[in-house]
Amino acid sequence: MTGTIRTWGELDSDGALQESVAAVAGDDRANFLRKAAFGGAAVLGAGGLLGALPSIASAATPKSDVAILNFALTLEYLEAEFYAGARKNAGIFKGDTRNFVDVVARHEAAHVAFLKKALGSAAVKKPTFDFKGTNNTSQKTFEATAQLLEDTGVSAYLGQAPLIKTKAILAAAGSILTVEARHAAWMRHIRQVAPAPAVFDSPKTKAQILAAVKGTGFITG
Repeated sequence: MTGTIRTWGELDSDGALQESVAAVAGDDRANFLRKAAFGGAAVLGAGGLLGALPSIASAATPKSDVAILNFALTLEYLEAEFYAGARKNAGIFKGDTRNFVDVVARHEAAHVAFLKKALGSAAVKKPTFDFKGTNNTSQKTFEATAQLLEDTGVSAYLGQAPLIKTKAILAAAGSILTVEARHAAWMRHIRQVAPAPAVFDSPKTKAQILAAVKGTGFITG
């Protein structure tokens, strides 16, 4: 987001925070920075692990896991198309909503590419959509619909997670779930709605999600 601190260096430009943490930990600056660098490498390593996913949709992968990935892909198609349409008409959006559109459009497109690559030839085809102007005519309508889609996505991933049998697939789903939750909280903040309205999130079944999506009429074919 515009004006948001993006790196450790931006937060601690003079190194004072690093020095303070190192002092509390009984460590010197050099060791502290080495450990911080190692932590960053671990995060990058997790991304590398997810990069190994193209091989998971193989004959050895449980059919139920492939079905869950395709369910996720269908939802990601929906979100990606919704935000792509909004991005084409970004001029109607103001303030943080415009930044939200740009960032989330890129995220959802990346989720689609990621899942398609993982599934390979087993990937379901992209449906056709009609968002009935909810993504490109009114900022308020867009925001309400975006919150609905993001909340739905979180419930969908949460509902499927316990059913996933392959650890790599579970890790991938979890990495998307947390991002979807951030999207939902971001849009709720924009709309001045409680970002975390409950102590626990409620999972929803595939049938519940498909019924909700069907009810929108957004998928036309």
